Amino acid sequence: MTSLPPLVDSFGRRHNNLRLSVTDRCNLRCFYCMPADDVEFVAREELLTFEEIGRFVTVAARLGVDKLRITGGEPLVRRDLPVLIEKLAAIDGIQDIGLSTNGILLGEQARDLFAAGLRRINVSLDALDPVRFKEVTRREGHEKVLEGLQAAKDAGFDPIKINAVAIRGLTEDQLIPFGRFARESGVEVRFIEFMPLDADNAWDRNRVLFASEIRSRLEAEFGPLVARGRPDPTAPSSDFEFADGRGRVGFIASVSEPFCGMCNRFRLTADGKLRNCLFSLIETDIKTILRDGGTDEQMIESIRSSIHEKAEGHEINTARFVQPDRPMFSIGG
Repeated sequence: MTSLPPLVDSFGRRHNNLRLSVTDRCNLRCFYCMPADDVEFVAREELLTFEEIGRFVTVAARLGVDKLRITGGEPLVRRDLPVLIEKLAAIDGIQDIGLSTNGILLGEQARDLFAAGLRRINVSLDALDPVRFKEVTRREGHEKVLEGLQAAKDAGFDPIKINAVAIRGLTEDQLIPFGRFARESGVEVRFIEFMPLDADNAWDRNRVLFASEIRSRLEAEFGPLVARGRPDPTAPSSDFEFADGRGRVGFIASVSEPFCGMCNRFRLTADGKLRNCLFSLIETDIKTILRDGGTDEQMIESIRSSIHEKAEGHEINTARFVQPDRPMFSIGG
């Protein structure tokens, strides 16, 4: 593989972390991500094929991309996903592949995913209580997620992390149960501040349960949390462990403590649009290059241009913020 100069934006941030959405379909309907009913999905023929994804990643790897995360929608509803994992793991330069899933289908697929080369899994689970789970997801499936977590452990995945969106007025009563779960299960729980990416444009800053509040509540119940440091300064989570060494938690404070200044991530949507930020209002069309006989050089130029145009930050905390037209399920989590 011929390496090229790395992807560096106008603020000096080097981009080596690519998030790949493989579908916009999902078997849950979490209110902060997608509508409850009558969802308009991309036509299947408009989704990138595994071969197209593989070609894009091969080019991106020449530009220094070495970390991938597979997302959706719910990526495990994409047929034969382990085939794609194996294909991506074999690309020269790719060193790390993770997966974000809601866990509903993980019990059925964990062993095949591990055999394909996947080693890290994040499971989205916003409530340990089944009633509260259904309030958030507007579907059944709580037990399936817990079964999926156990299947991932049995298959050998390490680390396994839970991503829990924290929402004021809805999930406060889940904080202590999650702290207890982190201490007893060996799974790291990461609390994510509620972000403006919902399909109904109903996000309200007053519903954001801030990381500082969550930490205070956990410490009041379990004692001090000790910072673990940030071996990877580009990681979005601030990680802690309980002072007695039993359990770890993390906080992704996208609203109250933005980490845009260290961001190294960009995204490819399931329908082939490149986004240099989760909150970007501009997309770069990669699918046309892939399907209309475009060259690798054209793709490289498009990727570089997208990264160069990346804004300094998402501006959620300013009057200038504009919520993207695409909700989370369409962008890729």
